[in-house]
Amino acid sequence: MTPNNFDPVETLNTIEEKFEMFQILDEEGKIVNESEMPELSDDQLVELMKRMVWTRVLDARSISLNRQGRLGFYAPTAGQEASQLGSQYALEKDDYILPGYRDVPQLIWHGLPLTQAFLFSRGHFKGNQYDEINALPPQIIIGAQYVQTAGVALGLKKRGKDSVVITYTGDGGSSQGDFYEGINFAGAFDAPAIFVIQNNNYAISTPRELQSKAKTLGQKGIAAGIPSVVVDGMDPLAVYKVVRDARDRAVAGEGPTLIEMLTYRYGPHTMAGDDPTRYRTSDEDSEWEKKDPLVRFRTYLEGKKLWTKEQEDEVIEQAKEDIKKAIKEADGTEKQSVTQLMEIMYADMPSNLKEQYEVYKEKESK
Repeated sequence: MTPNNFDPVETLNTIEEKFEMFQILDEEGKIVNESEMPELSDDQLVELMKRMVWTRVLDARSISLNRQGRLGFYAPTAGQEASQLGSQYALEKDDYILPGYRDVPQLIWHGLPLTQAFLFSRGHFKGNQYDEINALPPQIIIGAQYVQTAGVALGLKKRGKDSVVITYTGDGGSSQGDFYEGINFAGAFDAPAIFVIQNNNYAISTPRELQSKAKTLGQKGIAAGIPSVVVDGMDPLAVYKVVRDARDRAVAGEGPTLIEMLTYRYGPHTMAGDDPTRYRTSDEDSEWEKKDPLVRFRTYLEGKKLWTKEQEDEVIEQAKEDIKKAIKEADGTEKQSVTQLMEIMYADMPSNLKEQYEVYKEKESK
């Protein structure tokens, strides 16, 4: 291309055309990209399905517990199991997860006790005390975990660790300043990070098409000079594959990757009063229900004679028992006090809080 016919619009169009959705398992549960199949044994495939079913039960039960007033903040996850669990399944135990508020399932399967997950929802400080899990508590500030991820990843690199950091934000988060700062910093220093955009079509109620003129959100990584991909976020095999490949590149010293996962949340944004029927149509919901990650993966495994209704029922019952036990443990946890929060917040408590501390300490002693 010479200066005489240089066309920046054509350059943009050329880049955008490169971003086609990567898929392995289609909506009918059929393999459509055999050459890209990840190296997963039959036992591993079954285990991934078990985790997805278990998590769908957890979501339904958590919604019920929230409505009963037994949980606090909760962001539903149904529909995003492939995106969340397919990505976590591609990690190693020594890898780090820096989640957003909807990403509690990844933490649980990375080692966070379910009781602590419930305590986090209730706002109890013990829900954020991680002893044997490489993760930070869910970040509520949109996009902030991207900056934190760049820092943690650089720390791993400087220490010569063969591990990576993965983080998640939604489509709305990709419009935040922290998003750009995080991917740019990580790219500049070849930090071992995996940045995930879980594009579920809505930033609360704002539709994706009003958030950015970019044809894809994945292409935003090109500006930072890092490998970027758009993947079918309802396809657990495709999600696993792109995350595992990104991890391999990261530990080889090739730097970060940005992954846009096209997915959908079947429930509200959170249980704090959001009503998706006000901004989503029933036709749209029905169309995405046909792409349900559990349905297509179930069909695939049944075709391979690896999954039965009896197996699924067993997982469902186990999930119910696990949840029942964990919520009982959460109920039995000592209630947190104002003074406890003050004690763990500061190494050296400010003088104004010291005065308040004494006031609350006296109240709590009665």
